[in-house]
Amino acid sequence: MTSTNRWTKVAATAGAGGVFLAAIAVQWAALAQTWGAAYGAPGAAVAVVVCVLALVRHRERTRTAVAGLLTAAVAVLVGPLFDVELPAEPGPATTLGLAVLIGSAVRALPAVRAGAVAGGGLLLIAGQFAARPASAVVVLAVVGWLVALAVGGALRMQDARARAAVERVRRGERLELARELHDVVAHHLTGMLIQAQAAQVVARRSPEQVAQSLAEIEAAGSEAMVAMRRVVGLLRHADHDSDSGADTDTGADIDIDHTDDGAPASPGPEQLGTLVERFGRQGPSTRLTVPDDASHWPPEVTSTVYRIVQEALTNVLRHARHARSVEVTVVRAAGVVTVEVVDDAPHPGRPPHRGGYGVIGMRERVETLGGSLHAGPRPGAGWSVRAALPVPARGPG
Repeated sequence: MTSTNRWTKVAATAGAGGVFLAAIAVQWAALAQTWGAAYGAPGAAVAVVVCVLALVRHRERTRTAVAGLLTAAVAVLVGPLFDVELPAEPGPATTLGLAVLIGSAVRALPAVRAGAVAGGGLLLIAGQFAARPASAVVVLAVVGWLVALAVGGALRMQDARARAAVERVRRGERLELARELHDVVAHHLTGMLIQAQAAQVVARRSPEQVAQSLAEIEAAGSEAMVAMRRVVGLLRHADHDSDSGADTDTGADIDIDHTDDGAPASPGPEQLGTLVERFGRQGPSTRLTVPDDASHWPPEVTSTVYRIVQEALTNVLRHARHARSVEVTVVRAAGVVTVEVVDDAPHPGRPPHRGGYGVIGMRERVETLGGSLHAGPRPGAGWSVRAALPVPARGPG
């Protein structure tokens, strides 16, 4: 979880806690006016327990929901069982906490457990009605239960659509990686074939240099194995995340929007220049800076640079329509290739948090290559997408 998401969650929890405290205070004050201050204490205690469970529900949704329902059930049964005259339970504050617990369970738990929690809430309402048929508290409980089901169900469907969208992105990324694997193999095998043919010529003309030619072929084979392991590792990583249901929290949105009929599997600097030129014709003025030795980098690195630039530029078209210029900078220093795409759009013109799915495949690809990816606002104005990719020490170039 990023620091921004962590603080957002903390703020949301604090806000919910404030609402719960206000509800408990209002409930106790209302009972103090009608029943007396002492009669408000039991309901407040029950509400505190249920609301605290609602605040910590993310740790264990099933247990907190069951504990909250049992606490409310005990409060409902105390009066009839012991023949004690008490205000109707659960009160409004407790109902609010129960609504959060039930809605959270309906949203996130497996279908059977979610249905059991929702059914438990319905049984609690039935118990309330049996104890006090004419109480307005029963009506409030029914409303809270229905709202919890509606909100939880809607969020459950939204989460399902988000997971489906993430899986589509990952599937597309795996297809691209499969194409790249073919291209990487062809790239290295072609180089080894040329070196083998050259070795045959050397063997006829200068037999004493055959050993050097064979050493070069061996080095090329080692580099090919390293490159293939890296790309296969990307494929395995994508399959593992797909099977395990990885988190859909994506940070900034870098959506894929192919503006051509299909990018080459391992695009080089020439294709990168074509991409930037095409973008400049339909978007803001764009400047590209690429080092001269880019054509000698490993194909899995050049293709990743291309994808990052492609998606970042697409993001500018979608979310930074007021940008006047875009700079695409690719540099290599100390064995690391850094690619950065920045625009100068004013911050108010761009959503502060773009939650999309294209970044998922890019982040996984970059991190599996041993690099890092960051996307976020720049000081003053503009947005930056920056990735750092290590180049193998023995790689060409």
